[in-house]
Amino acid sequence: MRVILFRHGPAGERDPERWPDDRIRPLTPKGIERTRRAARGLLRLEGEPRRVLTSPLERCVRSARILAAEGKLENAVETVEALAPRSSWRDVLLRLAEEPADAKVVLVGHEPDLGKLAGVLLFGAPAALPLKKAGACSIDFEDTVAAGSGRLRWFLHARGLADVRSSRSKV
Repeated sequence: MRVILFRHGPAGERDPERWPDDRIRPLTPKGIERTRRAARGLLRLEGEPRRVLTSPLERCVRSARILAAEGKLENAVETVEALAPRSSWRDVLLRLAEEPADAKVVLVGHEPDLGKLAGVLLFGAPAALPLKKAGACSIDFEDTVAAGSGRLRWFLHARGLADVRSSRSKV
């Protein structure tokens, strides 16, 4: 299995007057464009994923939909509560266990949760590998997804993803 962690793009500043519920805080116009460019690079590197699992917060859902639209992936986006801020990485692993062993799955979420999840997948402990906004990393697994059993393929910030020219680009 291949798991790609993709952090949502830049969102509006926290503002309780504008967004009393932080869950609905959207991407900014620049955030939408940065996410679109990063999504294109991610798809050039990885091809089309089987599924895009996203946090239920608006900025992640929008980022996931941008990725799906760029890849022309119909019905690929699924909201997963385990990707919401401060959720358990164990619940994420349980959800990934539902996917076929040869699947390619993108997880769209938040920091510091995605960085901690990367640490769990690679090292078996929630060591932080922080992802910048619209940044991503790709992790391979020989068999099932388990803590400490992943192998890092690449780790890029948004600009690095946007600069990817083709699937044969060296990273």
